[in-house]
Amino acid sequence: MNDPSLANAPSYEGNGPHAEGRSPATEPPYDTGLPPAPSPSFLSLTSAARQRWVRLCRAAEHHGPVLALYGALKLIGFCVFMYLLDSSGDFRKKHPRFGGGAHAWDVLATWDGWWYQQIAAHGYHPALVPVPGAGGGLITIEGNSAAFFPLYPALMRLVSSCTGLGLFGAGLLVSVAASFVAALAIHAVTARIGGRRAGLAAAGLWAVWPGSGMEWSGYSESLYVALAAWACYAVMRHHWITAGILTCATGLTRPTATALIAALTVAALLAIHRQRQEVRRWGDAPGPDGKKRRATVLRPLVAVAIAPLGLFGYLGWVGYRMGDYGGYFKLQEGAWAHTFDYGKHTLDVFASLPVGHFDYLFAYPYEDLIGVGTVLLALIVLPLLLRLRPPAVLVVHTLLTIALVLGSQQIFGNISRYLLPAFPLFIPCAVAMRRLSTPVLCTVLGIAALASGSYAGYALFELGVP
Repeated sequence: MNDPSLANAPSYEGNGPHAEGRSPATEPPYDTGLPPAPSPSFLSLTSAARQRWVRLCRAAEHHGPVLALYGALKLIGFCVFMYLLDSSGDFRKKHPRFGGGAHAWDVLATWDGWWYQQIAAHGYHPALVPVPGAGGGLITIEGNSAAFFPLYPALMRLVSSCTGLGLFGAGLLVSVAASFVAALAIHAVTARIGGRRAGLAAAGLWAVWPGSGMEWSGYSESLYVALAAWACYAVMRHHWITAGILTCATGLTRPTATALIAALTVAALLAIHRQRQEVRRWGDAPGPDGKKRRATVLRPLVAVAIAPLGLFGYLGWVGYRMGDYGGYFKLQEGAWAHTFDYGKHTLDVFASLPVGHFDYLFAYPYEDLIGVGTVLLALIVLPLLLRLRPPAVLVVHTLLTIALVLGSQQIFGNISRYLLPAFPLFIPCAVAMRRLSTPVLCTVLGIAALASGSYAGYALFELGVP
């Protein structure tokens, strides 16, 4: 007969101590030998660590191939460059400031690299000092560090202070690190247009493109391209404030930031126009992202306001210190013979080189031939880029960069490095190369990397003036 008082009692069947007749009310807890259950805080900590590990693994899976490919290609080209320098030995006969040094790697921080080290060590002293007895010659003003923008030497000094490296080593570290950041940005921009495989090819092209020998040197090209490419990516993602800040930073790096500032402005105006059309159609109802449509118009305007502050701020400061607000441009023209001549010098080069004449300004035949090839390559690739209908920020940035470079009087052989910021030119080539299998792609880029030690490195530093 069942006892009604035990009808709803819990069952302890299968529990060892209770099966032996011991009462849970009188017996101590049974020690199973297992560790106590973790506390909720421990569980949350473990979960957070696991999530961080998962994110890290995903980032490594996504970015690892890009960094590995770019690093391998650059290392190949750099080793060839160093081998050519050492085997020729010409750098040992040159002044340490002008392409010479005790070791092959000393060449990497000569010419402009020397000026950047002077700025990092001693700061700026802007001045317009006439060259005694210059008369009406080409060079009428003594060279001054104010011609070189401040962000790269500031990072050199910061890294040197933090790591204990000298300014030479700190400058190379900044450039190398920035070159990898630029590779990731170029991959990200290209992947949004042609897919991840095209992005991988574009990062490889960044390692072997004409002028790529400057990427691992004491120059500011890598830093500028890293900032500019991420700024373009931020515009493509409609992260306007980020784009404005990055564009402002490019204005503290190189004067060609003018092209990026204009590109961001055009993209922002187009975005505002689209938003105003949506406001007319939908009112102030929240958009797909949950934000009010009128509020999204403000961010592009803020980006446009922030973007030119770096460039205009530095030029204004230099002009104030010189006592002439056009002083920077007078310094460029009088000390380095760099001026905007609407393409006259470029036409002189293209008219002379095909017939074997080298009577134009700043003639360096071998380097100039590479410059001509780079310009022709850019002009061939440009229509292919436009055919892909990329975002306006990429189109405007590329067109204005090419126009500024070709429209200036300067050392023509440097065009291959001056056109490095026109990285959207990689996109149509990368889209075509994405059809290649991985072994073929690596073989093609590997051969180009071997050759780049000469055409992208040695030719610029030793057969001309970088």
